[in-house]
Formats: sequence, C-alpha cells, structure tokens
Amino acid sequence: MTRFLAHLIGTFFGTGYGPIAPATWGSFAYGLIWWGLWTLYGPIPLWIQGAAFVVVMIIGTWAAEMLERWHGEDPRKCVIDEVAGMQVTYFGLAAGPLGWFIGFVYFRIFDILKPLGVRKLEKLNGGGGLGIMADDVGAGVLAAIATQITVRLLGWM
Repeated sequence: MTRFLAHLIGTFFGTGYGPIAPATWGSFAYGLIWWGLWTLYGPIPLWIQGAAFVVVMIIGTWAAEMLERWHGEDPRKCVIDEVAGMQVTYFGLAAGPLGWFIGFVYFRIFDILKPLGVRKLEKLNGGGGLGIMADDVGAGVLAAIATQITVRLLGWM
C-alpha cells in the first residue's frame, strides 16, 4: 500500500509516466486543475492556496523520498515537485487563462534552466525528497515574480 500511495502521489496520479517530458505533463495537469477551479469559483482564497501548498510539500517530500529510494536520484517519473512549483507560481494570481498560460511557460523555463542558485536547492538538507521539492519551489518563486510582473504590465490584473 505504501508503494502504491508513494507512486500515486509522486507521479501526480500517473502524469509522471508520460513518455516524453513527464515534468511538463505534471505541470500541465496541475495547471488544468488550477484553471478549472479558478473558472468555477474565481480566485482561490490565499489561505486555501497556502494550506494546499503545505499539504503538497509534506506528502510530496515523503513521496519524492520514497521514489528516489526505489528508482534512483531525482527520478523523472516524480512530478509532485512540479505541482509544488506550480502552486507557488500561481499563488495569488487572478489573471485568468492568459495568466495561467504565462505562468506555466515561465515555470517550465525556470524549472529547466534553474537560474540564480535554484539548482543549489536540489542539495538542500543533503538532497532526497526535500531537495527534489525545493528546486521546483525555487523555480516557482522566480516564475511567480515573472508572471506577476508580466500580467501587470499587460494590464490583466
């Protein structure tokens, strides 16, 4: 049961099993969920976004740790870290579908390039589950800043 749950969470309900660019699929899947919730309910209250982030960080760190034990260092199928990064990217964003798309693109760019010390976060606490999650959170912070600046400059907020 533990192995099943770790894989379910770590692969974000199987999106990490995509044959090409699993991290992009995991990011996109979360983006669709966020967009759907925003479309149905409007901007999600910040306290809910924050609580959801804490939950994803706790269970995601555990799942990433387990997947790393079973599949080697930072396995490609582990995409729960992308979910955490996308949560940070979208935190407080109320710009609609164009804002969602811009945030997604920025997050993928910063996650791939890992600029400004983001790559060093992989080794936080010696790596493992926390390191897997931390570099994507760092990329999410950069993506959030870039997204907020862009949507404001374009007058979408």
